[in-house]
Amino acid sequence: MERAEKREFVTQLNSVFKDSGSVVVAHYTGLTVAEMSDLRSKMRNAGGTVKVAKNRLVKIALEGTEAEGISDLFIGQTLIAYAEDPVTAPKIASDFAKGNDKLVLLGGALGSTVLDKNGVKALAELPSLDELRGKLVGMIQTPATRIAAVTAAPAGQVARVIGAYAAQGEDA
Repeated sequence: MERAEKREFVTQLNSVFKDSGSVVVAHYTGLTVAEMSDLRSKMRNAGGTVKVAKNRLVKIALEGTEAEGISDLFIGQTLIAYAEDPVTAPKIASDFAKGNDKLVLLGGALGSTVLDKNGVKALAELPSLDELRGKLVGMIQTPATRIAAVTAAPAGQVARVIGAYAAQGEDA
């Protein structure tokens, strides 16, 4: 890589650290090309990205960002996984790590919060943004249907009372 390419790469990584919802750092020693391609494919399908970069360049890119506290994690063969949705990258990385012991989660960042590997796993267990939106819509709709049922109930009761009086009048 030439100097100009390195500068461009560092600038690009710096914007990734500033704009991403979360960043996950992991060791990938021993992963085959096929396994790495599978991880990248799963992450891409979920809206995230996986990058392998030189640790020195990543540490330079981290300077001046909220995620600067994770620079200690970049030792050995490391990769970064990131996405705009804070839950996507941890979820995909954790799921992949469960099925492949060669991917070792080291930690990550959620904005300015530095996460250890347990923090990344806890973040992975949270529902995604789409799941939360679905639950919220369901919660909003449920009271609306209840309100409609409650407001319709008195009218139904009045109709039943009138029907009962009409039936009594016919019997008499």
